[in-house]
Amino acid sequence: MSPKARGSSLRELPILIISALVLSIIVKTFFIQFFYIPSGSMENTLQVNDRVGVNKFGALFSDIKRGEVVVFRDPANWLSPNYDDSSGIRKVIKDSLVFVGVLPDPSKQYLIKRVIGVGGDKVRCCGKDGKVEVNGVSINEPYIYEGDKPSDSEFEVEVPQGFIWVMGDHRGASADSRFHTDDPNKGMVALDKVTGRATFIIWPFSNLAILEKGEDLSKIPVKSSK
Repeated sequence: MSPKARGSSLRELPILIISALVLSIIVKTFFIQFFYIPSGSMENTLQVNDRVGVNKFGALFSDIKRGEVVVFRDPANWLSPNYDDSSGIRKVIKDSLVFVGVLPDPSKQYLIKRVIGVGGDKVRCCGKDGKVEVNGVSINEPYIYEGDKPSDSEFEVEVPQGFIWVMGDHRGASADSRFHTDDPNKGMVALDKVTGRATFIIWPFSNLAILEKGEDLSKIPVKSSK
């Protein structure tokens, strides 16, 4: 390579780096963000340390639907404070990965659950058959962790417009909407807290999969807003 060509390449390098960063920020902000699974609350659909791709674009322009798995910001101190003890070069690398969207921001607490009820729904458990009911319809939930009941505690709620009722697939190990009915939103999650739909597992490769919606939940008509 001639000195002139080498000099041209060096001058272009900062432009390429800046362009890549700008592109990654746009993708993270509007399209796809990646999150890791820190707990077993969504087993066996999601395993601890799985990485999932979250579709943010779809959540901006279409309604969140029952049966979908969603990532949302902590609605009312559901989680304990998160402390990041990384330092030195490890912190620099981690902060860089957060900046470009490969890792979630540790200063913002996120949860991942399945949507069971949307605005206007009446959700209760358990019906005579021991299953969750949405608007009086019993729901088959094949994604529930083997051996778990649909719910160990009874509840009956009506979901306000602009909110969702969420539950983990590992019902015996998920501190979800059922356990936060004393908070200001009575266990509901406001739609403006939802980051997006978890659509696929990207890591580890052995768990690579598209996340399926709950079929029974998606068949129930959504009540129109009053």
